[in-house]
Amino acid sequence: MTFANQTWIIFRRQMRLALRNPAWVIIGLAQPVLYLCLFGPLLEPLAAQIGTDNAYTFFVPGLLVQLALFGALFAGFGLISEWREGVIEAERVTPASRTALLLGRVGRDLALLTVQGLVLVALGFAFGLTGSIPGMIFGLILTVLLGGACSASSNALALTTKSEDALAPILNSISLPVLLLSGILLPISTQTGAPQWLVTLSDFMPIKYIVSGIRSTFTGDFWTTTVLWGVVWTLVLFIAGLWVGTRTFRKDNA
Repeated sequence: MTFANQTWIIFRRQMRLALRNPAWVIIGLAQPVLYLCLFGPLLEPLAAQIGTDNAYTFFVPGLLVQLALFGALFAGFGLISEWREGVIEAERVTPASRTALLLGRVGRDLALLTVQGLVLVALGFAFGLTGSIPGMIFGLILTVLLGGACSASSNALALTTKSEDALAPILNSISLPVLLLSGILLPISTQTGAPQWLVTLSDFMPIKYIVSGIRSTFTGDFWTTTVLWGVVWTLVLFIAGLWVGTRTFRKDNA
């Protein structure tokens, strides 16, 4: 059996499990939708101050990144449950590639994230989102790749800790600072009155450049350094996430 077939079998099984209990998919989408409904209207009067003509063209890309972070980053909890039930041990005795065991699960998270992202963008149009359709598609691709990095890293961390009690505080300590310092909801800048040390610290957040890049693509500005840095950091995190996840999966299952 080829590597692609092995990955497909794992992906298909994971998708069946997800579709049998779609509650978590809906819950994962609920948070950004609530932000869109409750926080989005508050940004409309502030559109000029945050440097945009359309508040939702600025806000929806940030919600997409938030969806990737808080959705895929917590994917490891399902892996811990499978490990505790003996599913991982059962898969280990098969001749399947250890990398395929990881990529099948990451593929499921990417598929779910794509559907959730499309729903979020569609709701954005209902609220008044305007912009470049090709740019939105490209921005969604970047979001999915970021989600792949988060999913692979989360699975690696789950196999390392093997405990929800240990995994939860680690992920929260990562996701909350990233959410605040990356300008996902509001830009971190001196114009907003933020302390200079906070602005400087945000410059070391790769997610900040990804968010800015996706916002530029939504307006149709592809050929800018902002988009370039967004693409570069997305690819770097995606490759690094897959490398860490694959290495951990192989080591743990050796």
